[in-house]
Amino acid sequence: MIDTASATSPARTKVPQVTALFWVVKLLTTAMGESCSDYLSKLLARDLALALTGTVLVVGLIVQLCLRRYSVWAYWFAVVMVSIFGTMAADFIDFRLHVPLPESVGIFLALLICLFGLWYATEKTLSMHSITSGRREMFYWAAVIITFMLGTAAGDLTAGRLGLGYRLSILLFALLIALPAVLHRWFGLAAVPAFWFAYVVTRPLGASISDWLASHDHDGVNLGTGPVTLVAGVVIVALVTVMARRITAKSQRSAAIVDA
Repeated sequence: MIDTASATSPARTKVPQVTALFWVVKLLTTAMGESCSDYLSKLLARDLALALTGTVLVVGLIVQLCLRRYSVWAYWFAVVMVSIFGTMAADFIDFRLHVPLPESVGIFLALLICLFGLWYATEKTLSMHSITSGRREMFYWAAVIITFMLGTAAGDLTAGRLGLGYRLSILLFALLIALPAVLHRWFGLAAVPAFWFAYVVTRPLGASISDWLASHDHDGVNLGTGPVTLVAGVVIVALVTVMARRITAKSQRSAAIVDA
């Protein structure tokens, strides 16, 4: 699903164009974030892992915010770190603070709605392709962080507490992620809400796929969190490299046209 709601020039934005490749990499980051979070939580004390990933996330976001234009590597590094940290933070609220998953889902959903309301009241747009100022970018990254936490809690709720297991959860979220595309194409749903609905659902979909591959619980195939993290990470790097080369080639063609 492509967010065409804004006519803003892509060169002015701090975020990528929404293409099929964007959705593939986004889904992979959610899967990697889930498996990497579980791996680090077993390797390190949960509190230490949360603090370390939170620190790296802050550094990544500072770099992203300080850049004057879109950087494919800085952007996707920040997304990966949001995925890992968001998973750990949602798990911390569940396991350490003992907030039940239905309440967590409700809290994160309420926070996201309030953030979108404030964002729209301030900027008059929620389009991803209107991220052309520091304030809009901070709204954007706040929304991204909350969507990851919401998606983590929703995935855990369906697979565990509701007893669907990972395979049925994958099917459920695969159907849900197709819903906004159908509503946008045939029933007039605006591009911006369709985009954010799909963006939220990529998190539990990717996490359910990752958990199914890595875990032995809830009908998982038990490949292990380490191997799943490694494979997802390698594929992400490969696809982001493709993105970077496409941007470079496009810039070179534009420069050649100007010179001509």
